[in-house]
Amino acid sequence: MKKFEKLLLTHEAIIHDAIEKLDNNEAHIVLVIDDNRRLLGTVTDGDVRRGILKGIALNESIIKIMNHQPIVARKGEDKSKIFSLMRKKLIRQLPIVDIDERVCGIEVLEDLIEFNRKNNKVVLMAGGLSTRLRPLTNDCPKPMLKVGGKPILETILNSLMQYGFDQFYISINYLGEQIREYFGDGSKWGIDIKYLEEDSKMGTAGSLSLLPRDIHEPILVMNSDLLTKIDFNQLLTFHFEQGASATMGVREFDYTVPYGTCKLENNFIVDVIEKPTYKFFINAGVYVLEPTLLEMIPKNEYFDMPALFSLLSKQKQQAAAFPIREYWLDIGQLSDFEKAHIEYDRVFENQESS
Repeated sequence: MKKFEKLLLTHEAIIHDAIEKLDNNEAHIVLVIDDNRRLLGTVTDGDVRRGILKGIALNESIIKIMNHQPIVARKGEDKSKIFSLMRKKLIRQLPIVDIDERVCGIEVLEDLIEFNRKNNKVVLMAGGLSTRLRPLTNDCPKPMLKVGGKPILETILNSLMQYGFDQFYISINYLGEQIREYFGDGSKWGIDIKYLEEDSKMGTAGSLSLLPRDIHEPILVMNSDLLTKIDFNQLLTFHFEQGASATMGVREFDYTVPYGTCKLENNFIVDVIEKPTYKFFINAGVYVLEPTLLEMIPKNEYFDMPALFSLLSKQKQQAAAFPIREYWLDIGQLSDFEKAHIEYDRVFENQESS
Protein backbone atom coordinates (compact mmCIF):
# COMPACT_ATOMS: atom_id res chain seq x y z
CA MET A 1 0.00 0.00 0.00
CA LYS A 2 1.32 3.42 -0.92
CA LYS A 3 2.20 5.75 1.93
CA PHE A 4 -0.66 8.16 1.27
CA GLU A 5 -3.37 5.48 1.19
CA LYS A 6 -3.60 5.31 4.98
CA LEU A 7 -4.26 9.06 5.07
CA LEU A 8 -7.51 8.83 3.09
CA LEU A 9 -10.93 9.26 4.67
CA THR A 10 -14.29 9.59 2.96
CA HIS A 11 -16.48 12.67 3.34
CA GLU A 12 -19.02 10.57 5.27
CA ALA A 13 -16.64 10.11 8.22
CA ILE A 14 -16.94 11.78 11.60
CA ILE A 15 -14.33 13.80 13.50
CA HIS A 16 -13.50 10.87 15.79
CA ASP A 17 -12.49 8.85 12.71
CA ALA A 18 -10.12 11.65 11.73
CA ILE A 19 -8.53 11.67 15.18
CA GLU A 20 -7.84 7.93 14.97
CA LYS A 21 -6.13 8.38 11.61
CA LEU A 22 -4.15 11.41 12.79
CA ASP A 23 -2.89 9.51 15.81
CA ASN A 24 -1.74 6.60 13.68
CA ASN A 25 0.09 8.21 10.78
CA GLU A 26 3.42 9.99 10.70
CA ALA A 27 2.24 12.63 8.23
CA HIS A 28 -0.25 14.05 10.79
CA ILE A 29 -2.85 14.86 8.14
CA VAL A 30 -6.05 13.30 6.80
CA LEU A 31 -7.06 13.66 3.16
CA VAL A 32 -10.84 13.82 2.72
CA ILE A 33 -12.01 12.36 -0.61
CA ASP A 34 -15.23 11.77 -2.49
CA ASP A 35 -16.34 8.46 -3.97
CA ASN A 36 -14.02 9.01 -6.96
CA ARG A 37 -10.97 9.73 -4.77
CA ARG A 38 -11.05 13.41 -5.65
CA LEU A 39 -9.66 15.61 -2.89
CA LEU A 40 -12.36 17.55 -1.04
CA GLY A 41 -10.28 18.88 1.82
CA THR A 42 -7.75 18.13 4.53
CA VAL A 43 -7.81 17.77 8.30
CA THR A 44 -4.82 18.34 10.57
CA ASP A 45 -4.47 18.11 14.31
CA GLY A 46 -4.82 21.89 14.44
CA ASP A 47 -8.18 21.69 12.66
CA VAL A 48 -9.41 19.18 15.25
CA ARG A 49 -8.32 21.32 18.18
CA ARG A 50 -9.83 24.48 16.69
CA GLY A 51 -13.07 22.53 16.32
CA ILE A 52 -12.93 21.52 19.98
CA LEU A 53 -12.51 25.18 20.95
CA LYS A 54 -15.65 25.99 18.94
CA GLY A 55 -17.61 23.30 20.79
CA ILE A 56 -17.98 20.94 17.83
CA ALA A 57 -18.60 17.39 19.07
CA LEU A 58 -16.36 14.51 17.98
CA ASN A 59 -19.32 12.58 16.55
CA GLU A 60 -20.15 15.33 14.05
CA SER A 61 -19.22 15.32 10.37
CA ILE A 62 -15.61 15.74 9.37
CA ILE A 63 -16.85 18.36 6.89
CA LYS A 64 -17.40 20.78 9.80
CA ILE A 65 -13.70 21.09 10.60
CA MET A 66 -11.86 20.31 7.38
CA ASN A 67 -9.95 22.82 5.29
CA HIS A 68 -12.10 23.09 2.16
CA GLN A 69 -9.42 24.84 0.10
CA PRO A 70 -6.12 23.05 0.80
CA ILE A 71 -2.96 24.02 -1.02
CA VAL A 72 -1.88 21.18 -3.34
CA ALA A 73 0.89 20.28 -5.76
CA ARG A 74 0.52 18.57 -9.09
CA LYS A 75 1.75 15.09 -9.92
CA GLY A 76 5.29 15.22 -11.33
CA GLU A 77 6.05 18.70 -9.97
CA ASP A 78 9.71 19.30 -9.05
CA LYS A 79 10.44 18.60 -5.38
CA SER A 80 12.53 21.73 -4.98
CA LYS A 81 9.53 23.80 -6.04
CA ILE A 82 7.31 21.85 -3.63
CA PHE A 83 9.78 22.51 -0.81
CA SER A 84 9.84 26.25 -1.59
CA LEU A 85 6.04 26.34 -1.70
CA MET A 86 5.75 24.61 1.68
CA ARG A 87 8.22 27.00 3.32
CA LYS A 88 6.55 30.04 1.74
CA LYS A 89 3.04 28.99 2.78
CA LEU A 90 4.15 27.76 6.23
CA ILE A 91 2.75 24.26 5.75
CA ARG A 92 4.25 20.90 6.61
CA GLN A 93 2.08 18.55 4.53
CA LEU A 94 1.18 18.95 0.86
CA PRO A 95 -1.25 16.64 -0.99
CA ILE A 96 -0.30 15.66 -4.53
CA VAL A 97 -3.17 15.43 -7.04
CA ASP A 98 -3.42 14.45 -10.68
CA ILE A 99 -5.08 16.36 -13.50
CA ASP A 100 -8.52 15.10 -12.34
CA GLU A 101 -7.93 16.28 -8.73
CA ARG A 102 -7.57 12.69 -7.53
CA VAL A 103 -5.12 12.12 -4.68
CA CYS A 104 -1.96 10.39 -5.83
CA GLY A 105 0.59 11.25 -3.15
CA ILE A 106 1.68 13.36 -0.19
CA GLU A 107 4.82 15.36 0.56
CA VAL A 108 5.81 15.94 4.20
CA LEU A 109 8.32 18.60 5.17
CA GLU A 110 10.03 16.22 7.60
CA ASP A 111 10.85 13.98 4.62
CA LEU A 112 12.40 16.87 2.69
CA ILE A 113 14.68 18.23 5.41
CA GLU A 114 16.25 16.91 8.58
CA PHE A 115 13.58 17.90 11.02
CA ASN A 116 13.73 15.57 13.98
CA ARG A 117 16.20 17.25 16.32
CA LYS A 118 14.68 20.29 17.96
CA ASN A 119 16.64 23.48 18.58
CA ASN A 120 13.96 24.66 21.00
CA LYS A 121 14.91 25.15 24.62
CA VAL A 122 12.65 23.43 27.18
CA VAL A 123 12.10 24.92 30.63
CA LEU A 124 10.70 22.59 33.31
CA MET A 125 9.30 24.38 36.35
CA ALA A 126 10.39 22.36 39.40
CA GLY A 127 10.79 25.01 42.09
CA GLY A 128 7.41 24.84 43.87
CA LEU A 129 6.92 24.07 47.55
CA SER A 130 4.40 21.25 46.90
CA THR A 131 2.49 21.89 50.13
CA ARG A 132 -0.64 20.05 48.97
CA LEU A 133 1.23 16.75 48.79
CA ARG A 134 2.62 16.82 52.32
CA PRO A 135 3.78 14.74 54.12
CA LEU A 136 5.14 13.07 50.94
CA THR A 137 7.03 16.24 50.05
CA ASN A 138 8.42 17.03 53.49
CA ASP A 139 11.80 15.65 52.44
CA CYS A 140 11.35 15.22 48.70
CA PRO A 141 10.43 17.79 46.01
CA LYS A 142 7.27 16.83 44.13
CA PRO A 143 8.99 16.29 40.73
CA MET A 144 11.15 13.62 42.40
CA LEU A 145 8.21 11.60 43.75
CA LYS A 146 8.24 8.22 42.05
CA VAL A 147 5.45 6.98 39.80
CA GLY A 148 6.04 3.82 37.80
CA GLY A 149 9.33 3.29 39.60
CA LYS A 150 10.94 6.58 38.56
CA PRO A 151 10.65 10.30 39.39
CA ILE A 152 7.81 12.19 37.71
CA LEU A 153 10.37 14.57 36.21
CA GLU A 154 12.24 11.69 34.55
CA THR A 155 9.05 10.53 32.84
CA ILE A 156 8.51 14.08 31.57
CA LEU A 157 12.06 14.23 30.22
CA ASN A 158 11.65 10.87 28.48
CA SER A 159 8.43 12.04 26.83
CA LEU A 160 10.08 15.20 25.53
CA MET A 161 13.19 13.36 24.36
CA GLN A 162 11.01 11.15 22.15
CA TYR A 163 10.07 14.30 20.20
CA GLY A 164 13.68 15.33 19.63
CA PHE A 165 14.15 17.83 22.46
CA ASP A 166 17.59 17.68 24.06
CA GLN A 167 18.24 21.15 25.53
CA PHE A 168 16.69 21.58 28.96
CA TYR A 169 16.58 24.12 31.75
CA ILE A 170 15.15 23.07 35.10
CA SER A 171 14.10 25.76 37.57
CA ILE A 172 14.82 24.67 41.14
CA ASN A 173 14.25 26.05 44.62
CA TYR A 174 12.70 23.83 47.32
CA LEU A 175 15.04 20.84 47.89
CA GLY A 176 16.49 21.56 44.47
CA GLU A 177 19.77 19.88 45.30
CA GLN A 178 18.01 16.51 45.05
CA ILE A 179 17.00 17.28 41.46
CA ARG A 180 20.48 18.49 40.53
CA GLU A 181 22.12 15.44 42.13
CA TYR A 182 19.85 12.98 40.30
CA PHE A 183 19.87 14.51 36.80
CA GLY A 184 23.27 16.24 36.76
CA ASP A 185 24.13 17.71 33.38
CA GLY A 186 21.87 15.23 31.56
CA SER A 187 24.73 13.32 29.93
CA LYS A 188 23.35 10.05 31.33
CA TRP A 189 20.37 10.52 29.00
CA GLY A 190 22.34 12.05 26.12
CA ILE A 191 20.82 15.50 26.70
CA ASP A 192 21.99 18.84 28.06
CA ILE A 193 20.52 20.09 31.35
CA LYS A 194 21.17 23.46 32.94
CA TYR A 195 19.56 24.85 36.08
CA LEU A 196 17.75 28.09 36.90
CA GLU A 197 18.24 28.60 40.61
CA GLU A 198 15.52 30.60 42.33
CA ASP A 199 16.78 32.37 45.44
CA SER A 200 13.15 32.99 46.38
CA LYS A 201 9.78 31.82 45.07
CA MET A 202 9.44 33.36 41.59
CA GLY A 203 6.14 31.95 40.33
CA THR A 204 5.48 29.93 37.18
CA ALA A 205 7.06 32.53 34.87
CA GLY A 206 9.48 34.50 37.04
CA SER A 207 12.39 32.09 36.67
CA LEU A 208 12.31 32.62 32.89
CA SER A 209 14.01 35.94 33.57
CA LEU A 210 17.10 33.86 34.43
CA LEU A 211 17.36 32.43 30.90
CA PRO A 212 20.12 33.65 28.57
CA ARG A 213 19.07 36.17 25.93
CA ASP A 214 20.63 34.40 22.95
CA ILE A 215 17.58 32.17 22.38
CA HIS A 216 16.07 32.39 18.90
CA GLU A 217 13.53 29.54 18.73
CA PRO A 218 10.18 29.29 20.58
CA ILE A 219 10.61 28.13 24.17
CA LEU A 220 8.60 25.20 25.50
CA VAL A 221 7.68 25.64 29.17
CA MET A 222 6.06 22.93 31.28
CA ASN A 223 5.18 22.33 34.90
CA SER A 224 7.05 19.40 36.43
CA ASP A 225 4.04 17.80 38.11
CA LEU A 226 2.28 16.73 34.91
CA LEU A 227 1.93 13.32 33.33
CA THR A 228 0.73 13.68 29.76
CA LYS A 229 0.89 12.07 26.33
CA ILE A 230 0.55 15.38 24.52
CA ASP A 231 1.99 15.46 20.98
CA PHE A 232 4.64 18.17 21.36
CA ASN A 233 5.23 18.30 17.60
CA GLN A 234 1.60 19.22 17.14
CA LEU A 235 1.86 21.83 19.90
CA LEU A 236 4.76 23.56 18.12
CA THR A 237 3.01 23.26 14.77
CA PHE A 238 -0.18 24.79 16.20
CA HIS A 239 1.81 27.69 17.71
CA PHE A 240 3.54 28.17 14.35
CA GLU A 241 0.28 28.09 12.37
CA GLN A 242 -1.46 30.56 14.67
CA GLY A 243 1.37 33.07 14.39
CA ALA A 244 1.07 33.52 18.15
CA SER A 245 3.43 35.26 20.56
CA ALA A 246 2.47 32.66 23.15
CA THR A 247 0.42 29.47 23.24
CA MET A 248 -1.13 27.93 26.33
CA GLY A 249 -2.14 24.29 26.54
CA VAL A 250 -5.71 24.13 27.84
CA ARG A 251 -7.85 21.28 29.08
CA GLU A 252 -11.63 20.99 28.90
CA PHE A 253 -13.17 20.83 32.36
CA ASP A 254 -16.81 20.09 33.20
CA TYR A 255 -18.42 21.27 36.42
CA THR A 256 -21.89 20.18 37.49
CA VAL A 257 -23.66 22.41 39.98
CA PRO A 258 -25.10 20.04 42.62
CA TYR A 259 -28.30 22.09 42.97
CA GLY A 260 -31.12 23.42 40.89
CA THR A 261 -30.15 26.89 39.63
CA CYS A 262 -32.65 29.72 39.26
CA LYS A 263 -32.66 32.18 36.39
CA LEU A 264 -33.95 35.54 37.59
CA GLU A 265 -35.31 38.60 35.85
CA ASN A 266 -36.39 41.61 37.93
CA ASN A 267 -36.57 39.55 41.11
CA PHE A 268 -38.82 36.93 39.48
CA ILE A 269 -37.88 33.32 38.67
CA VAL A 270 -38.23 32.69 34.96
CA ASP A 271 -36.63 29.25 34.87
CA VAL A 272 -35.17 26.56 37.11
CA ILE A 273 -32.39 24.37 35.70
CA GLU A 274 -31.69 21.21 37.67
CA LYS A 275 -28.00 20.51 38.26
CA PRO A 276 -26.63 22.20 35.12
CA THR A 277 -23.20 21.33 33.75
CA TYR A 278 -20.84 24.06 32.64
CA LYS A 279 -17.79 23.59 30.43
CA PHE A 280 -14.56 25.54 30.82
CA PHE A 281 -11.06 25.46 29.40
CA ILE A 282 -8.48 25.44 32.18
CA ASN A 283 -4.76 26.20 32.15
CA ALA A 284 -2.95 22.86 31.63
CA GLY A 285 0.54 24.03 32.59
CA VAL A 286 2.15 23.66 29.14
CA TYR A 287 3.23 26.72 27.13
CA VAL A 288 5.13 27.84 24.05
CA LEU A 289 6.64 31.33 24.19
CA GLU A 290 8.42 33.39 21.59
CA PRO A 291 11.85 34.37 22.97
CA THR A 292 11.06 38.08 22.59
CA LEU A 293 8.64 37.73 25.51
CA LEU A 294 11.54 37.22 27.92
CA GLU A 295 11.97 41.00 27.93
CA MET A 296 8.49 41.33 29.46
CA ILE A 297 9.29 39.23 32.52
CA PRO A 298 10.54 41.27 35.49
CA LYS A 299 13.84 40.22 37.01
CA ASN A 300 14.02 38.88 40.57
CA GLU A 301 10.28 39.22 41.11
CA TYR A 302 7.37 36.86 41.61
CA PHE A 303 5.58 36.58 38.27
CA ASP A 304 3.02 33.96 37.28
CA MET A 305 2.28 32.68 33.78
CA PRO A 306 -1.37 33.89 33.90
CA ALA A 307 -0.04 37.41 34.53
CA LEU A 308 2.07 37.14 31.38
CA PHE A 309 -0.91 36.07 29.29
CA SER A 310 -3.03 38.88 30.76
CA LEU A 311 -0.29 41.33 29.82
CA LEU A 312 -0.21 39.96 26.27
CA SER A 313 -3.97 40.44 26.02
CA LYS A 314 -3.72 44.06 27.17
CA GLN A 315 -1.01 44.69 24.59
CA LYS A 316 -3.13 43.10 21.84
CA GLN A 317 -0.55 40.39 21.20
CA GLN A 318 -1.76 37.02 19.96
CA ALA A 319 -2.04 34.37 22.69
CA ALA A 320 -3.36 31.06 21.36
CA ALA A 321 -5.13 28.23 23.19
CA PHE A 322 -4.07 24.67 22.34
CA PRO A 323 -6.69 22.17 23.57
CA ILE A 324 -5.07 19.02 24.96
CA ARG A 325 -7.14 15.99 23.99
CA GLU A 326 -4.50 13.43 24.95
CA TYR A 327 -3.94 11.91 28.38
CA TRP A 328 -3.21 14.62 30.97
CA LEU A 329 -2.97 14.44 34.75
CA ASP A 330 -1.96 17.27 37.08
CA ILE A 331 -0.54 15.67 40.23
CA GLY A 332 -1.66 18.37 42.60
CA GLN A 333 -3.21 16.37 45.42
CA LEU A 334 -2.81 12.97 47.07
CA SER A 335 -5.77 11.57 45.13
CA ASP A 336 -4.05 12.57 41.86
CA PHE A 337 -0.83 10.88 42.99
CA GLU A 338 -2.74 7.68 43.72
CA LYS A 339 -4.47 7.90 40.33
CA ALA A 340 -1.10 8.29 38.60
CA HIS A 341 0.12 5.01 40.15
CA ILE A 342 -2.98 3.21 38.89
CA GLU A 343 -2.82 4.57 35.34
CA TYR A 344 0.93 4.78 34.71
CA ASP A 345 1.57 1.32 33.25
CA ARG A 346 -1.38 1.55 30.86
CA VAL A 347 -0.58 5.06 29.63
CA PHE A 348 3.22 4.92 29.43
CA GLU A 349 3.74 1.26 28.53
CA ASN A 350 5.01 2.03 25.00
CA GLN A 351 7.34 4.73 26.29
CA GLU A 352 8.94 2.30 28.73
CA SER A 353 9.64 -0.23 25.99
CA SER A 354 11.07 2.28 23.52
